Amino acid sequence: MLEGRTLWELIERRAAETPDAEMAVDEDGRRITFAGYAADVEKAAAGLAALGLGEGDVVSWQLPTWIESLVLVGALARLGVTQNPILPIYRKREVGFVARQAGTRLLVVPSMWKGFDFEAMAREIAAEIDGLEVLVCDRALPQGDPTTLPPSPATPDDPDDLPVRWLFYTSGTTADPKGAQHTDATIAAIARGMGERYRVTEADRGAMVFPFTHIGGITWLLTGLMFGSASIMVEAFDPATTIGVLAQEGVTLAGAGTPFHMAYLAAQRANPDTPLFPDVRALPGGGAPKPKGLHDDVKAEMGGVGILSGYGLTEAPILTLVAVGDPDQKKSDTEGRPMPGVDLRIVTLDGRIAGPNEEGEIRAKAPQLMKGYLDAALDDEAFDEDGYFRTGDLGEQDEDGYVTITGRLKDIIIRKGENISAKEVEDLLFTHPKVADVAVIGLPDAASGERACAVVVLNDTADPLTADEMRDHLAGQGLMIQKLPEQLEVVDALPRNPTGKVVKHELRAAYQN
Repeated sequence: MLEGRTLWELIERRAAETPDAEMAVDEDGRRITFAGYAADVEKAAAGLAALGLGEGDVVSWQLPTWIESLVLVGALARLGVTQNPILPIYRKREVGFVARQAGTRLLVVPSMWKGFDFEAMAREIAAEIDGLEVLVCDRALPQGDPTTLPPSPATPDDPDDLPVRWLFYTSGTTADPKGAQHTDATIAAIARGMGERYRVTEADRGAMVFPFTHIGGITWLLTGLMFGSASIMVEAFDPATTIGVLAQEGVTLAGAGTPFHMAYLAAQRANPDTPLFPDVRALPGGGAPKPKGLHDDVKAEMGGVGILSGYGLTEAPILTLVAVGDPDQKKSDTEGRPMPGVDLRIVTLDGRIAGPNEEGEIRAKAPQLMKGYLDAALDDEAFDEDGYFRTGDLGEQDEDGYVTITGRLKDIIIRKGENISAKEVEDLLFTHPKVADVAVIGLPDAASGERACAVVVLNDTADPLTADEMRDHLAGQGLMIQKLPEQLEVVDALPRNPTGKVVKHELRAAYQN
């Protein structure tokens, strides 16, 4: 494994260590080596420097999962720019908010992508913000002579002294997005721990099939540089085409979360006699809890060690992670143990430190923890009196240190004074043979305060699920009568964000009347 104080140092060292090894390939068969990447980064850095960019500037960029996106990240790192990757689902309201708050100097977008005019949106935003410029990138970046580049920014030896170089915004729900400030060191801490838990080697080929602008995309970039692995890059996940690309390119780490794993499993079941991914070692996961039993099914039907999932947030990524050598029961039922250096605290709802297997809010101190929000006014609520970050997620930790996510503080339905964990009901409903996907939400109710509503996707629309069937199944699983959902809604698909989390506020808006 290679180390570097900064992303740029890591790029230089990897190019020197394994120059001819493949770093990335995309769905069109375009390939780049580590040496080729370093060279392209310097050319792009020189081209961006010619636009006047330098250390201290903020660049926001909203590109798909392209090889050029990898190059842009490296080029901005070479210049010491603070970069702000923006999820492609963001539109004018969110992008404009981010650009204003971050003090963005340059906004990098594609012209058109997936039927949306990003260039028009960007120019509308720039017209409203003084000093904001737009750069349109359609798989091409500005080019320049690397010999004209200034020296790379000075780097302190202490990782804690590294400057903020990353602004990652949470995807948001009903409120404005929140900007989490990260350094190269906070991202490197995740990348290093992930590579160790997954036992990544130069022979590995990982699936980068989710938005590269997510903090997970940047993490995988650093993991690849540290461990010498390659990435298979797909600009937009489509099971009909993406799975074939991953198979052709010999994927060994088939990420990247529950919706992807479910799609892979469905494809494998459609052709059970032929291994979908013959070289697969594991299916890394995260972003959303995995349904009970999914790991066991994946391991039995697809091979490898099954799903290796973890838990974290944009503010504190991958706090826990399952390891290759963990027991199957832990892989199936937990999100792994704390990553190196992570100090987890489980605090009960009445303020006590929880004991083993006792539910409470997950709080953390960690080397990958953000350096605070860009809006410092948010920090008081985000950290407790002892400096632990309050995740807002509920979980429990067993005697061996493994963490299970049980819900969210705000995902508790309070019906006639009784707390109902949405995740508890979801996990039980997922075991019904007619249910392919499920979300449980709380809706306002005049009589009970809130009522529980189950929103399900069926395995077969010709075989409907009735409310009575649903309740009988849950009761048969031992769920108390007070927790049985009063309402059932059937949909074609659940709304999910790019990390796989169900966007529950959209469901609440649809069914609260």
